Amino acid sequence: MTRRDLNRVLAAPVLAGGWLEALAESAAERDGRMKWWREARFGMFVHWGLYSGLAGTWEGKPVATRGGMEWIQQRVKSDTDTYAKRAIPLFQPKPGFARQWTRLARQAGCKYLVFTTKHHDGFALHDSKVSDYDAGSVLKRDLVKEIVDACRADGLKVGFYHSVIDWHHDQYEYARSKQLPHPLKDKPYPNVAREHGKYIDYLHGEVNELVSNYGKIDILWWDYSAVDFQGQDAWRAFDLMDKVRGRQPAVIMNNRLFRIPEAGFTGMGTSAIAAQLNPKYGDFITPEQHIPATGMPGVDWETCMTMNTTWGFSEHDHAWKSNEVLIRNLIDIASKGGNYLLNIGPKGDGSVPEESVRGMEAMGAWMKANGESIYGTSASPFEKLTFGRCTQKKAADGKTRLYLHVFDWPKDGKLTVPLSNGGKAQARLLAGGKRLGVTAGDRQVTVDVGGEAPDKIATVVELRLEGTPEVVKG
Repeated sequence: MTRRDLNRVLAAPVLAGGWLEALAESAAERDGRMKWWREARFGMFVHWGLYSGLAGTWEGKPVATRGGMEWIQQRVKSDTDTYAKRAIPLFQPKPGFARQWTRLARQAGCKYLVFTTKHHDGFALHDSKVSDYDAGSVLKRDLVKEIVDACRADGLKVGFYHSVIDWHHDQYEYARSKQLPHPLKDKPYPNVAREHGKYIDYLHGEVNELVSNYGKIDILWWDYSAVDFQGQDAWRAFDLMDKVRGRQPAVIMNNRLFRIPEAGFTGMGTSAIAAQLNPKYGDFITPEQHIPATGMPGVDWETCMTMNTTWGFSEHDHAWKSNEVLIRNLIDIASKGGNYLLNIGPKGDGSVPEESVRGMEAMGAWMKANGESIYGTSASPFEKLTFGRCTQKKAADGKTRLYLHVFDWPKDGKLTVPLSNGGKAQARLLAGGKRLGVTAGDRQVTVDVGGEAPDKIATVVELRLEGTPEVVKG
């Protein structure tokens, strides 16, 4: 430890997170660690486990046509032995499944992939030495290694989703929370008494394997806590974070080991989001299934969202989002300074549903032509635009590139932008590079875009300005 590091430790407040938490990063150090993630803007989420083979069906009947089928064990109130007996024979990953995922992610324009190493049902996808309810013990395969290797082969950053609640472990004290789900909720423990500390030791041991055995891990995506059971009390959360950072110093972690305002939550529910985050609780906030109306200035955030209404595969859910919705969601999120983590739910054999493939391919085609307007951009300088959205990027020469994403094409072929410093502005269609005429006034810049939209979903017009945009209000 350098003298500078020691001085920072001695000067820092003593936090529950131990010495690693006290050894706080400088703003520049944190910016450096977060840089790739902030520039990526688009990642693929993968929910896949025992529930995938069940496909939303129990005892020959659909459990639901909408909603998360990764929770099927809880939905049908099954004990873990019955669930495992029915689910394991249906979870038979085919060889090479992971390369289909990673190639699809790259084709879509994703820069990182986050997948479920263990979901709430407790079945881990790695070869664990602390459990016999895992892919290594049951399938004689380390599925985590297969997926990590595929990610690296296709140049993707790697993220682990890991559930801290566990419906399988016989020492997990589910009765300590009235808010967290469990298949046996409100029923007595089958084994009469439990010691939650033993479960925490198991949780920490499993996570230690994940962060020790697979090389560099870029993201740890925790899930999840309740207002009445969270943080140090529930998971020894600060100790867990210290353990992870000790093995993976550059890792980026979300905020879901906690459920308090300082960690970005106002309560339970996917919309109970507070636009604040003390870095000791995590690196980014996780709005689920919605896009914050005005973004969260000054806070790193990532919207996670399904392509239909379920995270885990269901053969009964056909409420697929259109290509227009998927692409415009990505644009909307980037225009507000966030990342988009878009989920696929593979089947029990690891294959990706055709609807997900088509949606990702459509996004990839759009990103191939327009990705410059998403990657490495920051939030729009405008409060609102009548025609669509805007992202921006500062060039090395001091000029600003505004990327105008046109959803509603102007009937007169004139795109107006409320700027007062457009005197030397230049414009072009981003896809193809066609130059467009620009007329600058005192309160607006007008771009002559023509009578028909080249892309009906979102045409991107690049507007180059001298210096910082001077936005006209009102």
